[in-house]
Amino acid sequence: MPTRFSKTRKLRGHVSAGYGRVGKHRKHPGGRGMAGGQHHHRTNLDKFHPGYFGKVGMRHFHLLRNHYWKPAINLDKLWSLVPQETREKYLSGEAPSDKAIVLDLLALGYAKLLGKGRIPEIPLVVKARYVSREAERKIKEAGGVVELVA
Repeated sequence: MPTRFSKTRKLRGHVSAGYGRVGKHRKHPGGRGMAGGQHHHRTNLDKFHPGYFGKVGMRHFHLLRNHYWKPAINLDKLWSLVPQETREKYLSGEAPSDKAIVLDLLALGYAKLLGKGRIPEIPLVVKARYVSREAERKIKEAGGVVELVA
């Protein structure tokens, strides 16, 4: 922005520069930041920021995040975990029909299998900690098996 448009240029020669003669424009008259939130700025905080101060809920003492480790994968991404050459064999029909592909999701870094998407009609043996009802149904319809592992 050019200097000629700034407020200070317009106010040259006016003593109070638009900030009044009585109150004056001083540094931090109400305090810095959230100062006075529970005192002289209470009405503003109660009106526009309800719940800013205080605590809600229980604390989780000694939270261990690895207890909640549960990366999920959808059915439509399951086929991409099969090695490329194996995938090509099964899709072209060269692979033996009596052998199923075994996918251990835990070893591949996943804990839960979700049911979004479709999979080809090829028998899969899927080992996972958690499997959704929809995913299990779709795998069984494709001729596969779901094994739950600890």
